[in-house]
Amino acid sequence: MSNVEVRLVGQHDFVATNDRGASVRVGRKGAPGAFTPVELLLAAAAGCAAVTAETLVTRRVDGGLVARADDVRPADAHQLDAVPIALDYDISQLDAAQRAALDAAVRRAIDQLCTVTRTLKSTPPTPVTLPT
Repeated sequence: MSNVEVRLVGQHDFVATNDRGASVRVGRKGAPGAFTPVELLLAAAAGCAAVTAETLVTRRVDGGLVARADDVRPADAHQLDAVPIALDYDISQLDAAQRAALDAAVRRAIDQLCTVTRTLKSTPPTPVTLPT
């Protein structure tokens, strides 16, 4: 099990650190050099899909793999309506059957193995503990 700690380091400025020593700045919308919490959620969803698909894709195609997740919600809403994820890689060298097989394999892997997208689909409880 891994842990992430988010520590206040300045006004509206936080640093999230995992137990392996990696860190990322977290702040409010518009804060230079920082991700908002929603952007981190989007990065987690896109990153999970990319990490899950990487081996399947890179075995079959040359070039890069890019994943993007979009913030879909009405203006000033405090809940996302969806977290669509788009993967992009070059399939120009594949024939129709190879494209279909890769598409099916990538979708199946993400559906079965991507912890973040599976969690978003299931809406688990998110208890908050405060000091007593």
